[in-house]
Amino acid sequence: MSKENRDYMQQFSIKDLENYTGVKAHTIRIWEQRYGLLKPERTDSNIRKYSDDELKTLLNISLLNNRGHKISEIAKMDDLKIRQLIEEYSSTDQNDDSIIATLKLAMLNFDEKLFCDIVDLRIATQGLENTFLHVMVPFLREIGVLWQTSTICPAQEHFISNLIRQKIYAQIDKHGIREPKKDSPTYVFYLPEMEFHEISLLMLCHMFRTRGYKTIFLGQSVPLDDLLQVHLRVGNIQFVSIFTTQPATALLPSYFEKLKDSFQNTECAFHFSGFILKDKKSPVLGLFHFYNDLNSMLELVNP
Repeated sequence: MSKENRDYMQQFSIKDLENYTGVKAHTIRIWEQRYGLLKPERTDSNIRKYSDDELKTLLNISLLNNRGHKISEIAKMDDLKIRQLIEEYSSTDQNDDSIIATLKLAMLNFDEKLFCDIVDLRIATQGLENTFLHVMVPFLREIGVLWQTSTICPAQEHFISNLIRQKIYAQIDKHGIREPKKDSPTYVFYLPEMEFHEISLLMLCHMFRTRGYKTIFLGQSVPLDDLLQVHLRVGNIQFVSIFTTQPATALLPSYFEKLKDSFQNTECAFHFSGFILKDKKSPVLGLFHFYNDLNSMLELVNP
């Protein structure tokens, strides 16, 4: 690799590697010193800096080590052998933690085939809903941590998010639109203005629909006035939303006040979840309801 290309590569601290792979910094140092598996550069103050390739190497090593291969054995493998083993395990391994680790590798390498191989197998054997709740939700949570610590770049997050979205849409098309239950309430799924993290909301909408409930999916960044228009045309509605980054915490009281002014005298209700609403209590009994996670929101429609 030329010096010019190296200059464009992201560099990582040993803490970044720990966040991404789950391998403790102390263990990484031992593997370096004893087996020479990584060769980080050092700053003038003797701080380790790892390349993108070294992060990939460590993630591969971690995956194989978690599957029972000794570090001394892995150290003797060439890149082709390691790649063959990773592909072999991706087609057979159904352990959730191993799947999540392999998805990280797919994200790091922009490897669509690896992502599809492991996710398609998981969906075929366990179903989309089980795969999403037990694999995708914790994976997305880890992506959030990696994003906040700048361990991944925006392109990696967009790449993996679009692949997850494609899998959900494929299952939605496969199931088609069924006739909803008689007298089913209408659940309207939306994200507030400037909120664009729609994957969990899209999946939740699919879960409600497969249980026989009428759903309307409005998607990202929906103005409050649009909610009023839906109410005027459809009637009494159960609104469902997930707040990941928006509205900003300081603006939440104002947002809820506007909703209360607009919907307090209707039979509509709002069901909220999301990171910025953690442990929040309902400010208006009967109008707003808060849930800790997707599983608790499913209690709305589970028998």
